[in-house]
Amino acid sequence: MELSIIIVNFKTDKLVADCVASIKKNTKVKHEVIVIDNSIDNKGFAKANNIGIDKAKGKYVLLLNSDTVVKKNAIDKLLEFAKTKDDAGVIAPKLLNKDGSVQDSVFYFPTIVNAIKEFWFGQKGLFGLYVPKVNEPIEVDAVVGAAFLITPKALEKVGKLNEKYFFYYEDLDYCREIWKSGLKVYYLPDAEVIHLKGASGKSLANEDQQWKRLIPSSKIYNGLVKYYILFFIMWIGQKIGK
Repeated sequence: MELSIIIVNFKTDKLVADCVASIKKNTKVKHEVIVIDNSIDNKGFAKANNIGIDKAKGKYVLLLNSDTVVKKNAIDKLLEFAKTKDDAGVIAPKLLNKDGSVQDSVFYFPTIVNAIKEFWFGQKGLFGLYVPKVNEPIEVDAVVGAAFLITPKALEKVGKLNEKYFFYYEDLDYCREIWKSGLKVYYLPDAEVIHLKGASGKSLANEDQQWKRLIPSSKIYNGLVKYYILFFIMWIGQKIGK
């Protein structure tokens, strides 16, 4: 089988049903869909996806958020592109908001230099999500894990997601490991997936408290020393108004 599509469900049954329906309607390649139910015993996003990867029979694995709707041929395009690039580790589509506008879905790695440039010198877009202004496939540092195609080479060299991350940063961490392994991360704007951003995790915290959920994973990803240096840079940036 060519492709296994893994969807983690956390109290989003209707969203999952809509997502699966969009896959069936808009995907030609032979595939299987594996839904991991995290609703009763929440194992964390990374671990739940890894359970799906263990069950997968496909050569390629697509991690797909439950709050996504696949547009026509989006998955086929991801797979076709992956097959043309020997160095591909992860490929992600263009993400769209519900109204059709383009959603920020690409990262630069959160380095101290990028933090200083953005928060002290006002160079926006270096420390956070952005949209590449391109019409062709492009290499990027990292991508949001809402729609995340993993190639066979990536599974061989990097393996599964890091289960130290309960929720958030598992995509950023995986992309970092992809680059370390000698593979690359690609953004494919020709493939489009609607992402109802935050819908799959809104039951975990109130909207005004969502940012607090990033902190534990940020400490793991950056390490404590770098985490507090970045916090200091951002704090100073707020004070000087950049």
